[in-house]
Amino acid sequence: MLALFTPLQQRFTAWALSRQVYHEGTITLTQRSIYIIPTRRGFAFAGVLVLMLLGDINYVLSLGYVLTFLLGTMAVMSMLHAFRNMVKLEIRAGRAAPVFAGDSAEFLFHFHNPGKLARYGLHLRDQNGHHTGFDLTALHHGEVKLDIPAVRRGWIVPGRLTLYTEFPLGLFYAWSYINFDTQALVYPKPVEKAPLPASASPSGTGSVSTAGDEDFAGLRNYAAGDTLQRIAWKALAREQGLQVKQFSALQGNELWLDLLLAPASDLEHKLAIMTRWILDAEAQGQAYGLRLPGLELPPERGVAHRDECLRALALFGLEKK
Repeated sequence: MLALFTPLQQRFTAWALSRQVYHEGTITLTQRSIYIIPTRRGFAFAGVLVLMLLGDINYVLSLGYVLTFLLGTMAVMSMLHAFRNMVKLEIRAGRAAPVFAGDSAEFLFHFHNPGKLARYGLHLRDQNGHHTGFDLTALHHGEVKLDIPAVRRGWIVPGRLTLYTEFPLGLFYAWSYINFDTQALVYPKPVEKAPLPASASPSGTGSVSTAGDEDFAGLRNYAAGDTLQRIAWKALAREQGLQVKQFSALQGNELWLDLLLAPASDLEHKLAIMTRWILDAEAQGQAYGLRLPGLELPPERGVAHRDECLRALALFGLEKK
């Protein structure tokens, strides 16, 4: 029976999305983009009202009529409040930071309530059931975060989102579709340990030593993917925040991280090892380059170079698909 309604639901969704009004990356909810249907509780409540009305007619209960129509009016007013709870909301998508596979991508959405009344019981949900709930005070701008698990490397998109509410009585379900062109980059999940390789320089002469872990070079802020062994626990105990120890490598040496040097047969495992190499080399202050089939990034150091290398690993073999 449900299969019969699936094509109708898909057609309705496509039609509803076509009615969305976009203005400079911002969606403003209007009566054209908000839809309302009774909930299960709403249908049950309507059934009770019908039974009450039949009893009032059968027994000619004047006070029964008053109560029945009073409850009916309350139900209609709750539908109007559900609509008012969403109308004229302004929504804009924010930037989603890169994450590692296995973590959750945090998509940020900016909501603005231009009205003089607060909005309660709002929910944002994706097609896989991940959702978050929030309220908005009057004349207030708020940020809403939706966490979506990042299962594999590459790009992750939230897809079609549903903003809905059952405020105030749960008798009506009011919703609107949101479909922003936003995405987050997912890096390969690094392995726990992988010794840095000793590789040749671009000229093919000489080997690179990865010694230097004994030369402490200072502290830096913790970044996702750093190993627990490098966390400065004493600094954390002194309430200086979560920081990581940095070690200096030998000056003048350049380390090349080559996919062919990764000791694994599976591509995903190779990329996971290289991710660990990049994080460790950056933590040691070592200049390192990246070699992938069809791509070569010259040796450098720094957060920008690290992110560029991780991006290359995340999209390797996926960009042309």
